[in-house]
Amino acid sequence: MNNDEKRALRNFLFIYVSSTIFLVSVILYIYYQNELKMAHDSCTMELKNASMQIKAEILDKYMKKKDFIPQKLAKENIKYALLDKDKNIIFSYLDERFQVDYSRNIYENSFYNYFITTLDEENIPIKYIIMESCQVVSDKNNIKILILIKLIISSIFIACVGYLLSKILLNPARKRVESMDKFIKDSAHELNTPITVLMTSVSMLKNGKNPEKMMKYILSSSKQISQIYNDIHFSAFNEINEDVFEEFDLKDLVAESTDYFNDISITKNIQINSNLFSCFIKMDKTKTQKLVNNLISNAIKYSYKDSIIEVTLKNNILTVKDFGRGISKDEEKEIFKRYKRGNNNEGGFGIGLDIVKRICNEYNLLLDLQSKIDEETIFSIDFSSIVNKK
Repeated sequence: MNNDEKRALRNFLFIYVSSTIFLVSVILYIYYQNELKMAHDSCTMELKNASMQIKAEILDKYMKKKDFIPQKLAKENIKYALLDKDKNIIFSYLDERFQVDYSRNIYENSFYNYFITTLDEENIPIKYIIMESCQVVSDKNNIKILILIKLIISSIFIACVGYLLSKILLNPARKRVESMDKFIKDSAHELNTPITVLMTSVSMLKNGKNPEKMMKYILSSSKQISQIYNDIHFSAFNEINEDVFEEFDLKDLVAESTDYFNDISITKNIQINSNLFSCFIKMDKTKTQKLVNNLISNAIKYSYKDSIIEVTLKNNILTVKDFGRGISKDEEKEIFKRYKRGNNNEGGFGIGLDIVKRICNEYNLLLDLQSKIDEETIFSIDFSSIVNKK
Protein backbone atom coordinates (compact mmCIF):
# COMPACT_ATOMS: atom_id res chain seq x y z
CA MET A 1 0.00 0.00 0.00
CA ASN A 2 1.51 3.33 -1.09
CA ASN A 3 1.36 6.63 0.80
CA ASP A 4 -1.58 7.94 -1.21
CA GLU A 5 -3.58 4.80 -0.49
CA LYS A 6 -2.69 5.00 3.20
CA ARG A 7 -3.70 8.64 3.28
CA ALA A 8 -6.97 7.86 1.54
CA LEU A 9 -7.53 5.00 3.95
CA ARG A 10 -6.93 7.25 6.99
CA ASN A 11 -9.19 9.96 5.57
CA PHE A 12 -11.93 7.45 4.90
CA LEU A 13 -11.62 5.99 8.37
CA PHE A 14 -11.65 9.43 10.01
CA ILE A 15 -14.64 10.68 8.03
CA TYR A 16 -16.58 7.45 8.52
CA VAL A 17 -15.93 7.19 12.25
CA SER A 18 -16.45 10.87 13.06
CA SER A 19 -19.61 11.25 10.98
CA THR A 20 -21.08 7.99 12.24
CA ILE A 21 -20.35 8.80 15.88
CA PHE A 22 -21.93 12.21 15.36
CA LEU A 23 -25.00 10.58 13.82
CA VAL A 24 -25.18 8.04 16.64
CA SER A 25 -24.89 10.87 19.16
CA VAL A 26 -27.78 12.71 17.52
CA ILE A 27 -29.87 9.54 17.47
CA LEU A 28 -29.07 8.82 21.12
CA TYR A 29 -29.97 12.40 22.03
CA ILE A 30 -33.33 12.06 20.29
CA TYR A 31 -33.75 8.69 21.97
CA TYR A 32 -32.96 10.29 25.35
CA GLN A 33 -35.52 13.05 24.81
CA ASN A 34 -38.19 10.56 23.75
CA GLU A 35 -37.48 8.22 26.67
CA LEU A 36 -37.49 11.15 29.09
CA LYS A 37 -40.82 12.38 27.74
CA MET A 38 -42.26 8.87 28.02
CA ALA A 39 -40.99 8.62 31.59
CA HIS A 40 -42.59 11.99 32.44
CA ASP A 41 -45.88 11.03 30.80
CA SER A 42 -45.92 7.63 32.51
CA CYS A 43 -45.10 9.15 35.90
CA THR A 44 -47.75 11.86 35.51
CA MET A 45 -50.34 9.25 34.58
CA GLU A 46 -49.44 7.10 37.59
CA LEU A 47 -49.62 10.08 39.94
CA LYS A 48 -52.91 11.20 38.44
CA ASN A 49 -54.47 7.73 38.73
CA ALA A 50 -53.26 7.33 42.32
CA SER A 51 -54.59 10.78 43.18
CA MET A 52 -57.98 10.01 41.66
CA GLN A 53 -58.11 6.76 43.62
CA ILE A 54 -57.38 8.54 46.91
CA LYS A 55 -59.88 11.28 46.11
CA ALA A 56 -62.57 8.72 45.34
CA GLU A 57 -61.89 6.92 48.61
CA ILE A 58 -62.09 10.20 50.59
CA LEU A 59 -65.39 11.18 48.98
CA ASP A 60 -66.79 7.69 49.51
CA LYS A 61 -65.88 7.67 53.20
CA TYR A 62 -67.37 11.09 53.91
CA MET A 63 -70.53 10.29 51.97
CA LYS A 64 -70.93 7.30 54.26
CA LYS A 65 -70.14 9.59 57.22
CA LYS A 66 -66.99 7.71 58.06
CA ASP A 67 -63.49 9.03 58.71
CA PHE A 68 -60.92 8.54 56.00
CA ILE A 69 -57.88 6.75 57.38
CA PRO A 70 -54.80 7.45 55.18
CA GLN A 71 -52.64 4.47 54.31
CA LYS A 72 -49.44 4.07 52.37
CA LEU A 73 -49.78 3.10 48.73
CA ALA A 74 -48.72 -0.28 47.40
CA LYS A 75 -46.23 1.32 45.02
CA GLU A 76 -43.21 2.38 47.02
CA ASN A 77 -42.13 4.98 44.45
CA ILE A 78 -45.35 6.98 44.95
CA LYS A 79 -46.07 8.86 48.17
CA TYR A 80 -48.68 11.42 49.11
CA ALA A 81 -49.74 14.05 51.60
CA LEU A 82 -53.10 15.50 52.65
CA LEU A 83 -53.42 19.20 53.56
CA ASP A 84 -56.33 21.32 54.78
CA LYS A 85 -57.51 24.59 53.27
CA ASP A 86 -54.93 26.49 55.34
CA LYS A 87 -52.24 24.24 53.88
CA ASN A 88 -51.58 22.54 57.17
CA ILE A 89 -50.50 18.91 56.94
CA ILE A 90 -53.17 16.38 57.92
CA PHE A 91 -51.19 13.37 56.78
CA SER A 92 -47.87 13.02 54.99
CA TYR A 93 -45.07 10.61 54.36
CA LEU A 94 -43.40 12.75 51.71
CA ASP A 95 -39.74 13.59 51.74
CA GLU A 96 -39.04 16.48 54.10
CA ARG A 97 -37.50 18.44 51.23
CA PHE A 98 -40.81 18.87 49.43
CA GLN A 99 -41.99 22.40 48.67
CA VAL A 100 -45.45 22.77 47.21
CA ASP A 101 -46.13 25.14 44.33
CA TYR A 102 -49.89 25.58 44.55
CA SER A 103 -50.03 27.63 41.34
CA ARG A 104 -49.48 24.48 39.27
CA ASN A 105 -51.00 21.04 39.56
CA ILE A 106 -48.04 19.34 37.83
CA TYR A 107 -44.41 20.29 38.41
CA GLU A 108 -41.05 18.89 39.43
CA ASN A 109 -37.84 19.80 41.22
CA SER A 110 -34.40 18.23 41.28
CA PHE A 111 -35.60 15.26 43.32
CA TYR A 112 -39.28 14.58 42.69
CA ASN A 113 -42.31 14.97 40.43
CA TYR A 114 -45.49 16.32 42.00
CA PHE A 115 -49.19 16.23 41.13
CA ILE A 116 -51.71 18.28 43.12
CA THR A 117 -55.44 17.56 43.30
CA THR A 118 -57.86 19.99 44.94
CA LEU A 119 -61.07 19.01 46.76
CA ASP A 120 -63.83 21.62 46.88
CA GLU A 121 -66.11 20.01 49.46
CA GLU A 122 -67.14 22.19 52.39
CA ASN A 123 -67.80 19.31 54.77
CA ILE A 124 -64.44 17.64 54.07
CA PRO A 125 -61.41 19.07 55.92
CA ILE A 126 -59.01 17.78 53.28
CA LYS A 127 -58.35 20.43 50.63
CA TYR A 128 -55.19 19.28 48.83
CA ILE A 129 -53.89 15.86 47.79
CA ILE A 130 -50.19 16.08 46.93
CA MET A 131 -48.66 13.14 45.08
CA GLU A 132 -44.90 12.67 44.96
CA SER A 133 -42.70 10.32 42.90
CA CYS A 134 -38.97 9.99 42.35
CA GLN A 135 -39.39 7.57 39.43
CA VAL A 136 -38.53 10.11 36.72
CA VAL A 137 -35.28 11.10 38.42
CA SER A 138 -34.34 7.45 38.75
CA ASP A 139 -35.34 6.73 35.14
CA LYS A 140 -33.39 9.78 33.96
CA ASN A 141 -30.21 8.57 35.62
CA ASN A 142 -30.70 5.07 34.24
CA ILE A 143 -31.27 6.44 30.74
CA LYS A 144 -28.12 8.57 30.95
CA ILE A 145 -26.05 5.59 32.05
CA LEU A 146 -27.57 3.42 29.32
CA ILE A 147 -26.92 6.05 26.64
CA LEU A 148 -23.35 6.55 27.82
CA ILE A 149 -22.73 2.81 27.64
CA LYS A 150 -24.34 2.65 24.20
CA LEU A 151 -22.25 5.58 22.99
CA ILE A 152 -19.00 4.01 24.20
CA ILE A 153 -19.87 0.61 22.75
CA SER A 154 -21.07 2.23 19.52
CA SER A 155 -17.87 4.26 19.20
CA ILE A 156 -15.70 1.18 19.67
CA PHE A 157 -17.83 -0.82 17.30
CA ILE A 158 -17.87 1.94 14.69
CA ALA A 159 -14.10 2.28 14.84
CA CYS A 160 -13.65 -1.46 14.35
CA VAL A 161 -16.20 -1.61 11.56
CA GLY A 162 -14.64 1.44 9.92
CA TYR A 163 -11.25 -0.20 9.96
CA LEU A 164 -12.63 -3.41 8.47
CA LEU A 165 -14.58 -1.50 5.87
CA SER A 166 -11.56 0.50 4.86
CA LYS A 167 -9.43 -2.64 4.56
CA ILE A 168 -11.57 -5.34 3.00
CA LEU A 169 -15.24 -4.35 2.76
CA LEU A 170 -15.26 -1.29 0.53
CA ASN A 171 -16.28 -3.21 -2.55
CA PRO A 172 -19.00 -5.33 -0.90
CA ALA A 173 -20.25 -2.21 0.85
CA ARG A 174 -20.56 -0.47 -2.49
CA LYS A 175 -22.59 -3.37 -3.85
CA ARG A 176 -24.80 -3.36 -0.79
CA VAL A 177 -25.35 0.38 -1.11
CA GLU A 178 -26.35 -0.14 -4.73
CA SER A 179 -28.72 -2.92 -3.65
CA MET A 180 -30.28 -0.77 -0.93
CA ASP A 181 -30.49 2.16 -3.33
CA LYS A 182 -32.38 -0.05 -5.75
CA PHE A 183 -34.62 -1.28 -2.92
CA ILE A 184 -35.42 2.30 -1.87
CA LYS A 185 -36.20 3.30 -5.46
CA ASP A 186 -38.38 0.22 -5.91
CA SER A 187 -40.14 0.97 -2.62
CA ALA A 188 -40.78 4.54 -3.72
CA HIS A 189 -42.07 3.27 -7.05
CA GLU A 190 -44.28 0.70 -5.33
CA LEU A 191 -45.77 3.34 -3.03
CA ASN A 192 -46.16 5.91 -5.79
CA THR A 193 -49.04 4.18 -7.55
CA PRO A 194 -51.45 3.77 -4.58
CA ILE A 195 -50.54 7.23 -3.27
CA THR A 196 -51.23 8.81 -6.65
CA VAL A 197 -54.53 6.95 -6.96
CA LEU A 198 -55.42 7.94 -3.40
CA MET A 199 -54.73 11.65 -3.97
CA THR A 200 -56.53 11.67 -7.32
CA SER A 201 -59.55 9.87 -5.86
CA VAL A 202 -59.75 12.28 -2.91
CA SER A 203 -59.57 15.25 -5.28
CA MET A 204 -62.33 13.86 -7.48
CA LEU A 205 -64.39 12.94 -4.43
CA LYS A 206 -64.20 16.56 -3.26
CA ASN A 207 -65.57 17.63 -6.63
CA GLY A 208 -68.42 15.14 -6.28
CA LYS A 209 -67.37 12.99 -9.21
CA ASN A 210 -68.47 9.35 -9.02
CA PRO A 211 -68.23 9.12 -5.19
CA GLU A 212 -68.96 5.38 -4.99
CA LYS A 213 -66.17 4.48 -7.42
CA MET A 214 -63.75 6.94 -5.80
CA MET A 215 -64.39 5.46 -2.37
CA LYS A 216 -63.53 2.00 -3.76
CA TYR A 217 -60.27 3.37 -5.14
CA ILE A 218 -59.47 5.10 -1.84
CA LEU A 219 -60.09 1.86 0.07
CA SER A 220 -57.99 -0.12 -2.41
CA SER A 221 -55.07 2.33 -2.27
CA SER A 222 -55.16 2.50 1.53
CA LYS A 223 -55.01 -1.29 1.78
CA GLN A 224 -52.11 -1.44 -0.70
CA ILE A 225 -50.12 1.06 1.34
CA SER A 226 -50.94 -0.89 4.51
CA GLN A 227 -49.81 -4.15 2.90
CA ILE A 228 -46.51 -2.61 1.73
CA TYR A 229 -45.81 -1.19 5.18
CA ASN A 230 -46.66 -4.48 6.88
CA ASP A 231 -44.30 -6.39 4.60
CA ILE A 232 -41.40 -3.99 5.24
CA HIS A 233 -42.06 -3.98 8.99
CA PHE A 234 -42.35 -7.77 9.16
CA SER A 235 -39.21 -8.29 7.09
CA ALA A 236 -37.20 -5.84 9.21
CA PHE A 237 -38.42 -6.59 12.73
CA ASN A 238 -39.95 -10.06 12.79
CA GLU A 239 -36.79 -11.62 14.27
CA ILE A 240 -37.38 -9.85 17.59
CA ASN A 241 -40.96 -11.09 17.92
CA GLU A 242 -41.73 -14.36 19.62
CA ASP A 243 -44.22 -16.76 18.05
CA VAL A 244 -47.64 -17.00 19.66
CA PHE A 245 -48.97 -20.47 18.85
CA GLU A 246 -52.72 -20.87 18.69
CA GLU A 247 -55.20 -23.25 17.12
CA PHE A 248 -57.48 -21.84 14.44
CA ASP A 249 -59.26 -22.74 11.23
CA LEU A 250 -57.11 -21.74 8.28
CA LYS A 251 -60.27 -21.53 6.19
CA ASP A 252 -61.49 -18.47 8.14
CA LEU A 253 -58.14 -16.72 7.85
CA VAL A 254 -57.90 -17.33 4.08
CA ALA A 255 -61.49 -16.12 3.64
CA GLU A 256 -60.65 -12.86 5.44
CA SER A 257 -57.58 -12.35 3.24
CA THR A 258 -59.60 -13.03 0.09
CA ASP A 259 -62.17 -10.40 1.07
CA TYR A 260 -59.38 -7.98 1.97
CA PHE A 261 -57.57 -8.31 -1.37
CA ASN A 262 -60.75 -8.14 -3.43
CA ASP A 263 -60.75 -4.44 -2.55
CA ILE A 264 -57.14 -4.12 -3.74
CA SER A 265 -57.57 -6.08 -6.97
CA ILE A 266 -60.31 -3.71 -8.11
CA THR A 267 -57.71 -1.39 -9.67
CA LYS A 268 -56.81 -4.16 -12.17
CA ASN A 269 -60.37 -5.49 -12.40
CA ILE A 270 -59.23 -8.85 -11.06
CA GLN A 271 -61.74 -11.19 -9.42
CA ILE A 272 -60.52 -13.46 -6.62
CA ASN A 273 -62.48 -16.72 -6.39
CA SER A 274 -62.12 -19.08 -3.47
CA ASN A 275 -62.96 -22.70 -2.73
CA LEU A 276 -62.17 -23.35 0.93
CA PHE A 277 -62.52 -26.30 3.28
CA SER A 278 -61.78 -26.37 7.00
CA CYS A 279 -58.18 -26.99 8.06
CA PHE A 280 -57.38 -26.61 11.75
CA ILE A 281 -53.72 -25.80 12.34
CA LYS A 282 -51.59 -24.63 15.22
CA MET A 283 -49.03 -21.89 14.50
CA ASP A 284 -48.46 -18.17 14.86
CA LYS A 285 -51.54 -16.47 13.39
CA THR A 286 -49.72 -13.30 12.36
CA LYS A 287 -47.16 -15.25 10.36
CA THR A 288 -49.90 -17.35 8.81
CA GLN A 289 -51.65 -14.15 7.76
CA LYS A 290 -48.42 -12.87 6.19
CA LEU A 291 -48.02 -16.18 4.38
CA VAL A 292 -51.49 -16.05 2.82
CA ASN A 293 -51.47 -12.29 2.18
CA ASN A 294 -48.18 -12.33 0.30
CA LEU A 295 -49.23 -15.21 -1.94
CA ILE A 296 -52.44 -13.41 -2.91
CA SER A 297 -50.69 -10.04 -3.20
CA ASN A 298 -48.04 -11.57 -5.45
CA ALA A 299 -50.74 -13.12 -7.62
CA ILE A 300 -52.43 -9.73 -8.07
CA LYS A 301 -49.15 -8.01 -8.99
CA TYR A 302 -48.25 -10.50 -11.70
CA SER A 303 -51.74 -11.16 -13.09
CA TYR A 304 -53.02 -9.56 -16.24
CA LYS A 305 -55.85 -7.04 -16.02
CA ASP A 306 -59.41 -8.37 -16.23
CA SER A 307 -58.31 -11.84 -15.13
CA ILE A 308 -59.13 -14.05 -12.15
CA ILE A 309 -57.23 -15.57 -9.23
CA GLU A 310 -58.23 -18.90 -7.77
CA VAL A 311 -57.59 -19.55 -4.07
CA THR A 312 -58.17 -23.13 -2.92
CA LEU A 313 -57.82 -24.81 0.46
CA LYS A 314 -58.38 -28.54 0.27
CA ASN A 315 -56.78 -31.58 1.92
CA ASN A 316 -54.60 -29.29 4.06
CA ILE A 317 -53.07 -27.72 0.92
CA LEU A 318 -53.45 -24.03 0.10
CA THR A 319 -53.06 -23.13 -3.57
CA VAL A 320 -53.09 -19.68 -5.18
CA LYS A 321 -53.40 -19.74 -8.95
CA ASP A 322 -53.14 -16.72 -11.22
CA PHE A 323 -53.38 -16.37 -14.97
CA GLY A 324 -50.56 -13.91 -15.61
CA ARG A 325 -47.18 -13.68 -17.26
CA GLY A 326 -45.79 -16.80 -15.57
CA ILE A 327 -42.32 -17.48 -14.18
CA SER A 328 -39.44 -18.92 -16.20
CA LYS A 329 -37.28 -21.77 -14.91
CA ASP A 330 -34.37 -19.37 -14.38
CA GLU A 331 -36.58 -16.99 -12.40
CA GLU A 332 -37.90 -19.85 -10.25
CA LYS A 333 -34.38 -20.33 -8.85
CA GLU A 334 -34.16 -16.68 -7.74
CA ILE A 335 -37.76 -15.66 -7.05
CA PHE A 336 -37.69 -16.47 -3.31
CA LYS A 337 -34.54 -14.45 -2.61
CA ARG A 338 -34.88 -11.07 -0.94
CA TYR A 339 -35.05 -8.06 -3.32
CA LYS A 340 -35.48 -10.37 -6.32
CA ARG A 341 -38.39 -9.53 -8.59
CA GLY A 342 -39.92 -11.52 -11.40
CA ASN A 343 -40.07 -8.55 -13.76
CA ASN A 344 -38.83 -5.00 -13.25
CA ASN A 345 -41.93 -3.69 -14.99
CA GLU A 346 -44.21 -5.22 -12.40
CA GLY A 347 -45.05 -4.05 -8.90
CA GLY A 348 -43.33 -5.24 -5.75
CA PHE A 349 -39.76 -4.96 -4.56
CA GLY A 350 -38.77 -8.50 -3.73
CA ILE A 351 -39.58 -9.19 -0.08
CA GLY A 352 -43.05 -10.80 -0.27
CA LEU A 353 -41.96 -14.23 -1.48
CA ASP A 354 -38.87 -14.03 0.71
CA ILE A 355 -41.23 -13.73 3.70
CA VAL A 356 -43.26 -16.72 2.42
CA LYS A 357 -40.14 -18.85 2.05
CA ARG A 358 -38.79 -17.93 5.50
CA ILE A 359 -42.07 -18.78 7.25
CA CYS A 360 -42.40 -22.08 5.37
CA ASN A 361 -38.86 -23.02 6.36
CA GLU A 362 -39.55 -22.10 9.98
CA TYR A 363 -42.59 -24.39 10.22
CA ASN A 364 -41.35 -27.08 7.82
CA LEU A 365 -44.18 -26.40 5.38
CA LEU A 366 -43.78 -27.79 1.88
CA LEU A 367 -43.78 -24.92 -0.63
CA ASP A 368 -44.25 -25.72 -4.30
CA LEU A 369 -44.26 -23.59 -7.45
CA GLN A 370 -45.56 -24.53 -10.88
CA SER A 371 -45.71 -22.08 -13.75
CA LYS A 372 -46.25 -21.82 -17.49
CA ILE A 373 -45.07 -18.71 -19.31
CA ASP A 374 -47.95 -16.41 -20.33
CA GLU A 375 -50.49 -18.92 -18.99
CA GLU A 376 -50.58 -19.50 -15.25
CA THR A 377 -48.64 -19.70 -12.00
CA ILE A 378 -49.59 -21.89 -9.04
CA PHE A 379 -48.12 -21.54 -5.57
CA SER A 380 -49.06 -24.26 -3.09
CA ILE A 381 -48.29 -24.77 0.60
CA ASP A 382 -48.91 -28.07 2.38
CA PHE A 383 -49.93 -27.52 6.02
CA SER A 384 -50.17 -31.24 6.83
CA SER A 385 -47.17 -31.13 9.16
CA ILE A 386 -48.93 -28.72 11.55
CA VAL A 387 -52.53 -29.84 11.21
CA ASN A 388 -54.15 -30.27 14.61
CA LYS A 389 -55.75 -33.69 14.31
CA LYS A 390 -58.87 -34.09 16.42
